[in-house]
Parts: sequence; structure tokens; C-alpha cells
Amino acid sequence: MKFTVIGAGLAGCEAAWQIAESGYPVTLIEQKPVRFSPAHKSEYFAELVCSNSLKAARVESAAGLLKEEMARLGSLLVPTARECAVPAGGALAVDRELFSRAVTEKIRRHPLITEAHRVAETVEPADDEILIIATGPLTDGALSDDIRRLCGDYLSFYDAAAPIITADSIDFDKVFGASRYERGGEEDYLNCPLNKAEYEAFIDALIHAEGAVVHDFDVYEGCMPIEKLAKRGLDAPRFGPMKPVGLVDPKTGHRPWACVQLRRENSGGTMFNLVGFQTNLKFGEQKRVFSMIPGLEQAEFVRYGVMHRNSFINAPKLLRADYSLRSNNRIFFAGQITGVEGYMESASSGLLAGINAVRRAEGKESLVLPAVTMTGALAAYISDATVENFQPMGANFGILPPIEPKIRDKKERYAALADRALAALPSVKG
Repeated sequence: MKFTVIGAGLAGCEAAWQIAESGYPVTLIEQKPVRFSPAHKSEYFAELVCSNSLKAARVESAAGLLKEEMARLGSLLVPTARECAVPAGGALAVDRELFSRAVTEKIRRHPLITEAHRVAETVEPADDEILIIATGPLTDGALSDDIRRLCGDYLSFYDAAAPIITADSIDFDKVFGASRYERGGEEDYLNCPLNKAEYEAFIDALIHAEGAVVHDFDVYEGCMPIEKLAKRGLDAPRFGPMKPVGLVDPKTGHRPWACVQLRRENSGGTMFNLVGFQTNLKFGEQKRVFSMIPGLEQAEFVRYGVMHRNSFINAPKLLRADYSLRSNNRIFFAGQITGVEGYMESASSGLLAGINAVRRAEGKESLVLPAVTMTGALAAYISDATVENFQPMGANFGILPPIEPKIRDKKERYAALADRALAALPSVKG
């Protein structure tokens, strides 16, 4: 069986490394330097584009836990990052050129990895081939067209995402469960009621909040940023995503003046999405303004809203938890194109895709990590068929099953979640 990886970013390098370290030859296809995307400038592999930070280092953080799990699973990138670290407080940040060069050198020194510098145009594997597609969120051209052919209508080029918060951080004394006109169960939506004064104060803060950089593309009407909608008129959001019709607050027996609905983001009910709150506000402004919503004063954001161009597949409809395609188990996806968001998140998907490509060739069962691990939880999220309106997700404690009994202190809770994850990892390693 032949192995091919398309894309030498973080996910592709990790995938190729796992295959080669298992004793199999692998071809790593990279379009640089034949062609560069608008975001890439370096000739080296695993180029860090947006930042040199790989987020928190401490194991009691979501990002730190993910990296520790990866290191224990034989990651190439985590130990390389630690070798190239620069002072960054509690974060693992790297000299990005040194890091990319070090990864490239390790890949090139491996006797079982062959580089091929060309622009890939197809994702159709040969009969004796296992293929891993790790081409990133800027995938375009003929390759993008072929992925669309493979995935049908499940390839998105537009990322309009509302914020996601943890269920534990919601003040349930101020919200109520109900669907409009009692269509559906009480658990389908949580509702944050606002009176007239609260609504007008919120709208005033919203329209005066600082936005992120304006992007050079049109916004679809159905994905209108909530702050742009608010600028159309004081009552515009109240006739849009904040409409109170069909809802009765059981505490008052009346319809609220306005209402923000929260929709379950995952099957475990540990995360909720602010319905209709796509936004282009800066992250700090989102935290400040959206915390004015009754019930969300202490909201813990696991992902802020974003508005930008992106390419990612609707993974819950397409992928298994081992990152293979449901319709063809010899094709794997890895990296941000799967809907994992972040440098190390991308690398973690490449790690699992590489391991499972080998296991597929050997006729073994896939390695599916427990959902209590951060690596396993990310894989579970992107392959959870119950997820609707899928949007990319990074490592956060909200995607892990909760600790029972509940630990109220956040620092203690995170430490317990990390301990549980690392205890679960060795029994499934390899």
C-alpha cells in the first residue's frame, strides 16, 4: 500500500511523520516553492502564518493539555516547538523561522519520507494508495474543485460564526428553556430575556463597540453581523435574531421585550451557541458587550464570533472520528480543512490521520481516543453527526464531558479534567 500526504503544513508534516515512523514510505506533496498561497512566504514546511504562539503551555489549560497528549502520542511538532521556544510568559511561543526550518530538516532527514514539489489537482487515490488531504483553509483552484466534487455541497468557503460559551458559565436563574411557540423541547434552546432598558443599553454598546479589520468581501444577508444589523435601526435586532415572539418568560408570564436564544452546540449540552450573533467585533469587545446579556454576565467564551473567508468541509456529515472519509476509507482529511481551528489542533488531526492511515493499511481498528482527552474530543466534535450549522472549533474544556460531581472552582476543575484526560490516554496509545 502506498501513502501520500498532500500539504506540508503542520497537519501534513505530522501525518507524514507518523506514517514514516511506523516503518512505511510516504510521499509528501507540497506546492511551495512552485506556488505560494497569499498567506505563505517561507519556503519551509510547517510555516506559522498568523502568530508565533502555540497558546498556553501549562497542562491545566486546554491548549497545554492538547500538546501534552500529542507529545505522549509521538508528535513531531510538539518537541520541535519546545526546542525552538522563545520567552512568552505562560505560552509556548517559537522562533517561527527556526521552528519551520527545524521541522523541514527533520522531515528531509527521514529516510522514508519523499518530497514532491508540485501543485496537486486531484484527490482521487490510486487503487493501492491511502491519501491524506491536509491542504489548509486556503485550498483553491483545481484541487478545491475536486474536493467539492468529492464532498458534494459540503465544502464551505465562507466562515460566519457566532460565539460559543460553556453551559457551566450560564446563570440559569436568569434564563429559561423553551422553543418558540412550544415547537420542540425545553432543552432545545435557552432564552435570555431582556426588558426595554436592558435591550436599549445593549444595542447602544453594540453599535459603538470596536470592530475587527474590515474584510474585502460581501456579507450574505443571512450572515449579517449583529452589530451591522443594529446600526440599521434600534429595533432591527428585535425583529431579527433577538425577536421575542412565540416566547413567554415563566418568571413574568409575559413575552420579553427582546430575547437572545442559545442553542446547544454539541450532543453533550456542554456548549451553547448565541443564535444569529455572527459578528466582526474584536474579541475583547465581544466579551464586554455580550456579557451585558442577562444570564451571560460570567459567560466563558470557548470561541468568539468570526467573519472571514475560509475553506472547510462539513466534517460531521463527511468524516469519521479517525479523520477518514465516510464514503471512502482510503481518504483522510487533516488540518483546518476538517474544522479544527488552531496550529496544534491542526497538527493533532494530522497525527491521528497518520496513525490511522497506517492502521487502515494493516487491517487494524482505528485509533479513536476517548472523548475525555482533548485530542479525542476534537475528533469527536468534528465527526458528531448531531452538530448542525457546523463551524470550526479549537481546543477548549467545553468540548470535554463534564466532571461529576461538578467542581465549582474553575482552576480545580481544569486540573481535574487534565488529570482525567492523561490517565485515559495510555490505555489507548498506539
